[in-house]
Amino acid sequence: MIRLLIVDDHAMIRTAFKAALAKYADLNVIAEAGTGEEGVRLAKELKPDVVLMDVNLPGITGLEAASRIALQSPRSRLIAVTALEDSPFPRKFLEAGAAGFVTKACPLEELVQAIRTVAAGGKHISQHIAQAMALDAVNGKITSPFDCLTKRETEIVIGIVQGEDMTAIGGRLHVSAKTVASHKYNAFAKLGVDNDVALARLAIQHGLVEHDQRR
Repeated sequence: MIRLLIVDDHAMIRTAFKAALAKYADLNVIAEAGTGEEGVRLAKELKPDVVLMDVNLPGITGLEAASRIALQSPRSRLIAVTALEDSPFPRKFLEAGAAGFVTKACPLEELVQAIRTVAAGGKHISQHIAQAMALDAVNGKITSPFDCLTKRETEIVIGIVQGEDMTAIGGRLHVSAKTVASHKYNAFAKLGVDNDVALARLAIQHGLVEHDQRR
């Protein structure tokens, strides 16, 4: 039996996942969470075999949650789930310790196969995402300007776009506001923007955050 934790800030999505996966005798959803913090806590407490986690989450980002789960709950394998067909996140999540990356539009059969593969110790990336990553690697292409950011810069950019101030971001990431500011302006320089509004427009344009996640 594969024990699952579902982390998504939309209750309807969590319900849909649970109902769909209930059809399979070897899959058991043991818990669900609506925030990254709650997902990290439940992963540590319950030690699920697989965590299905949305890329875009309120509170700590999906990327930060993935990193914490990989560090604190290494036996729990994580599959990142995105609503975007052309997501800027696959490499960053895999680098953070995720074992899988799929879209919410993928067929149920693929999701189930991804869960089984990851639970058995393998990796699964949706085919079109894997192909795009391979082609980009061959061509030396950067599909998103956010690919040039470090993991920490990405987490801070997401917090800024979601309306957090630097003190709040620093508290969430356990660094000083001064360190957050340094990462922020490094990210600005890499992205070619000089204010938060321009950053938000770029982030929404490239799918780093969803439009309704801005506070």
